[in-house]
Amino acid sequence: RPQLSSLIGGLLATWLATAPAAEAPPAPEALFQPAALAAAVRQVQPLLADARWLLLGEQHDAPAHQQAAAALVRTLAAQGRLAAVVLEMAEAGHDTRGLPPQADEAAVRAALAWNDRAWPWTRYRAVVMAATAAGVPVLGGNLPRPRLRDAMQDAGVDAAVAPEVLALQRRAMDEGHCGLLPPAQLGPMARVQIARDRSLAAALASAADPARPAGRLVLLLAGSGHVLRDRGVPLHLEEPDRARVVWLLAGPPPADVPEPAADLRLPTPAPPPVDHCAGLRDRLAPAR
Repeated sequence: RPQLSSLIGGLLATWLATAPAAEAPPAPEALFQPAALAAAVRQVQPLLADARWLLLGEQHDAPAHQQAAAALVRTLAAQGRLAAVVLEMAEAGHDTRGLPPQADEAAVRAALAWNDRAWPWTRYRAVVMAATAAGVPVLGGNLPRPRLRDAMQDAGVDAAVAPEVLALQRRAMDEGHCGLLPPAQLGPMARVQIARDRSLAAALASAADPARPAGRLVLLLAGSGHVLRDRGVPLHLEEPDRARVVWLLAGPPPADVPEPAADLRLPTPAPPPVDHCAGLRDRLAPAR
């Protein structure tokens, strides 16, 4: 499934991440060529005329997705249309607002309290530094790690979404973790996902200053499961109709996601196939 690695990377990274091996440069076939990248950016821009937020859903191990995000950041910033960038890859409460455009990578990583074990900096460097160099603040939006256990145990989180959305989230946790989680863990894991959606939505709301010049918007970069209208961040925004959802797809979309879940489904070059379940099985199966 296209969003499998996003679910694994986005959720389990918090608990299971270990220091990654040095990443090899992405193969050319896994990246947009210049003309195709420019065409992809052009497809997004007509959606944004009256948008307050652009929600960009990625697959975390697809280099073309971070490449497209960086290109959008550069384009929108150059047009004076980008107010801020919110990232799933940094925790809420950390941002680059106090840094000058010439800040170096070390200063930016420190400001965002970047966790390279969970989110390899090499993947997201271009996105973050493009915003910083343009004077656009980058804000962490993810649920802080100390609050994860509370979210798992808080049954009140279930009421933040409709029963059918809660059931969908539990099913997504099961599928995204390759059917390896004990059934009793699906509810708590779904609560974490919902709590993270709410945290991302709160970061978007705080970054969207009503006093900003007309036409400026906030870009969110997060795993696809977080941005889709039928289950993610839009459900927790006060003005969901002001959000535009762009779903970057490195393969065919799953049949169970309705068309209105995204405003644009944007095909991208695919990374080499990886059996994510094999590695996950080695780590989770003994706990069952």
